[in-house]
Formats: sequence, C-alpha cells, structure tokens
Amino acid sequence: MRIVNAKLFYRGGFLPGGVEFGETITRVGPTVTGEGRDAGGCYLIPGLIDIHTHGAVGADASDGDSAGLERLSRYYAAGGVTAWCPTTMTLQEPELRRAMTAIRDFRRRLDGARLAGVNLEGPFLCAAKRGAQALENLHTPDLDLFLRLNDASGGQVRLVTVAPEVEGALDFIRGASQLCTVSLGHTAADYDTALAAYDAGASHTTHLFNAMPPLHHRAPGVIAAAADAGATAELITDGLHVHPAMVRLAHRIFREKLVLISDSLRCAGMPDGDYTLGGQPITMTGGKATLSGTDTLAGSSIHLLDGLRRAVAFGVPLEDAVAAATVTPAKLIRREGELGSLEPGRYADFLLLDEQLDLKAVYIGGRQIHSN
Repeated sequence: MRIVNAKLFYRGGFLPGGVEFGETITRVGPTVTGEGRDAGGCYLIPGLIDIHTHGAVGADASDGDSAGLERLSRYYAAGGVTAWCPTTMTLQEPELRRAMTAIRDFRRRLDGARLAGVNLEGPFLCAAKRGAQALENLHTPDLDLFLRLNDASGGQVRLVTVAPEVEGALDFIRGASQLCTVSLGHTAADYDTALAAYDAGASHTTHLFNAMPPLHHRAPGVIAAAADAGATAELITDGLHVHPAMVRLAHRIFREKLVLISDSLRCAGMPDGDYTLGGQPITMTGGKATLSGTDTLAGSSIHLLDGLRRAVAFGVPLEDAVAAATVTPAKLIRREGELGSLEPGRYADFLLLDEQLDLKAVYIGGRQIHSN
C-alpha cells in the first residue's frame, strides 16, 4: 500500500513525499510517488504516543477492568493516539496488582491503540506535593514492591515516578532505572536533591511545573535540575495546568527533550459531572477537573491531539510539537525501534491531518481504522 502527495514529518521536519507500507513501513520519502492514496497535501505524521493518561470515556487504567481497557484503546485510536501507556494512581498494592494483571492480559482489537507499557505514577511520592493522589496510599520507595508490580504486569512497566527527597529514593532510582525510565515528580525536592537523583539514574520529569516547586531565581528546584541534567520533561498543554507563556518557556528550555501528555482522567470524552480518581471524588465543570470541593486540579479532560493543537496555538512550532508527541515519547519508553517515527521497519502507525490539524485518517499496523 502507498500514500502519496503528503507533507511528511520526516527526521524532524516536513517535506513532500509519501510512504509505502504493509504492517510496517517499507519505504518513505520524496521518492515514494505514483499510484496510491492521494493525501492531497495533508500532513502525514507518526501516530501519537500518550505516555501519561489515566483514563477516559468513564474508564481508568487503575480499575483492573479488561472491558475498560478495550474502551480506552479504541477511544485513543479514534482520536489519533496509536500507542499509550496506561497510567496508574497511588493505590494499595492489591489494587495495583489487579490493574497490572488486567494490563498484562489485555489484547487489543484491530481498531484500538497499542498498549506500549505501564506508567506507575505512584505510590512513591511526597505527601506535600501529592496533588490528587491519596495520602493514605503513599508508600516509601520500595524496589521489591516495584519489582512485584512489574512482574504482575508481565514486565511491561516503562516509567515510574518517584519523589527524590523521600527516604530510600536514591537507592530505588539506581535499581529501577536499570529496568525502566525513572521520573521525578510529585516532589518538594530542591535543586541539589533533584540533581543527585538525576545523577543516580533518573532521566525524566513528570508533568513539568505541576506538583513541584516553581522555578525561582534563588531556588531553581526540579525544573532547573532537569534542564541541567538533560532530562526529558512532560507538559500538559490543556491551557489549564500550564499558562501558554510557560509552555513557550518550557519549549525554549527543553526543545527536543519536551514530551506532550494528556494526563487525562476517566471524565475525558464525557459530560461535566462527578467522577472518581484513585478512589477520590473529582468534579468536572466546563472541562476542568478538580478534587471535589477544592480548587486542586486532578488531571485533564483532553485527548493528546487536542494538546498538540493547543501547543501549536500557544506558539510551539508544529514540527517540535509533533516530535514531542511521537519521537521523544517513543525514546523515553525505549520503544523507538518500533514506534514514533516514519522510518522503514517501524510499525505503519500514522495520521493524516489537514492544514487546521483536524484528523483525516488513522492507520495502525497499516490498517486504516478511522477516517473523516
């Protein structure tokens, strides 16, 4: 199969050309011409990869429910996310093990997004910056617990968040970073503590600016430590969690290290109302989700493609926003040999977008699963 006459996102920029593919990409570039689907000048980009999403359409990755995972997989794919990391909350071990087992046993339908690995956002977090995570479920960094959960998932944990100032965190980071990417987040750590954690093996930052000390000229904290260490950094670009000016600043600081995420909750794709997150009540009003009865943001209600569009509207160049939702997250979860770029041998997972970045088609494994 072949798609021609497209604006290809290829090796960091856009150029005219096409792609030839079966289940995987066989040829790509300006020399791919001739018969095939005429893209009509649409953007052809890799399928988006959402490495930090808790849920949507009434389902949550922590539920331990196979039907919910299937519903999520199809929701993501229909909106242009072709691979995703189910992201669990701070819960007790039995609940987390149940979620891991459901993820391990999940088998996607052909019209669903690929499950690309597990993201453990908790429970190894700081109480003072726990955000929407339940205080009673926090746990000191525990490598044995991490290994049990990874085993329950079938070895699929790709990312774990830890607060580096909590006792035992550095030893945990040294061990866990041998198996997956370790991220700093939900933390009150100062610059020196965060830098020591990056030196110990952490290499990522969970939802930059949120649930961490602000960037201050005399107390630079985690944000400056991440920049100095060359760490990647997630950003929620829903316009609620981070001001557009700070989105532009983060882009200027982190550039190719920036990762767009949705951090979406089960209320995404649903009407305003009352929902739950990690056993806690949340309320969504006008698309804004908070812990019920408080002003504490609990996550987002957007799809990652919404976040990409908003990042561009905020001033991030299109090619950089696309890389932050495809190439960089694929590297972060150590799946760049299969996902995240239009290269021969990668899965034929890609999107067609028009000039307004509206979705025209979704392909997964060379199969068109959605079109407008």
